[in-house]
Amino acid sequence: MAQPSINPNDFPPDMDQRFSADLDDRVVLLPLPEACDPTELPEDRVEGMIAGPSLRARTHALRQVVVLDFAGPLHGAIQDLDLSIQHALADGPRGVVCDMSAVYEGAEPAAVELLATAGRHVRDWPGIPVVLAGPKRRVREALRVHPLGRHMIVTPSAVEAVSAVLATPVPLVEWQRLAPHPTAPRASRNFVSRTLLNWGLGKLIPSASLVVSELVTNSTIHAGTDIELSVAWDQGALRLTVRDGSPELPRQRFSRFDQHGRGISVVAGVSRAFGVLPTRDHGKVVWAVLNAARPA
Repeated sequence: MAQPSINPNDFPPDMDQRFSADLDDRVVLLPLPEACDPTELPEDRVEGMIAGPSLRARTHALRQVVVLDFAGPLHGAIQDLDLSIQHALADGPRGVVCDMSAVYEGAEPAAVELLATAGRHVRDWPGIPVVLAGPKRRVREALRVHPLGRHMIVTPSAVEAVSAVLATPVPLVEWQRLAPHPTAPRASRNFVSRTLLNWGLGKLIPSASLVVSELVTNSTIHAGTDIELSVAWDQGALRLTVRDGSPELPRQRFSRFDQHGRGISVVAGVSRAFGVLPTRDHGKVVWAVLNAARPA
């Protein structure tokens, strides 16, 4: 089936606020345990950097592809790098490119193992490709055969990385906003049911409705903020996400009077993958992925 082109209407109303149309609009500085020595970096990477211990992550937005432009030592910064990837993934972009061309060190086997862990994001949800661009050749070769690293795309340059993302299939995505109201779980079930029927995935309605009802109920009770719900289908996988403004992790609910759900544990049981992504605004995205092969 031909994949649809990207339509701005497929994204939430505030998506333009999350991704700037200006490619060099926003620079995010993340802490590093070791100082970054600008004298060891190419001149075109040093300009505009703030002196001191920092890992620069410049966020570009190009057709909803987020490019994280890193500079500094890799050693000791893997957690910060992965957190940047998670923040980007939480916004539901077209893809995430990590430009590593200005990162020095990191060719040793231990660093390759740590870099490869970012592949778990694509293993769990293939709809948002993650690309590492610019690492040394032997690092690229090691990642391509690594059990987790092979889930990512690895390219010599960021330009090739963006092209590789745009060449991947575009997921089907629908969004809905909900208020933290007792009717939100029912509204989320109705939304998911309509969407799956339109996509020819009606057999998934019972399990998907159960999952989204649990996630929205948990958010309504414990977060109490506006909720952003999305349903996405890609490559035989259905992804349900619920975003709210609270960093508090989902809680297990125990109530024999609850007629719709049996707690977060049932979400994990129904889903093939389940997790939480932090957001830059100190909220979270709770997600669940179900197997969803389309009928012939």
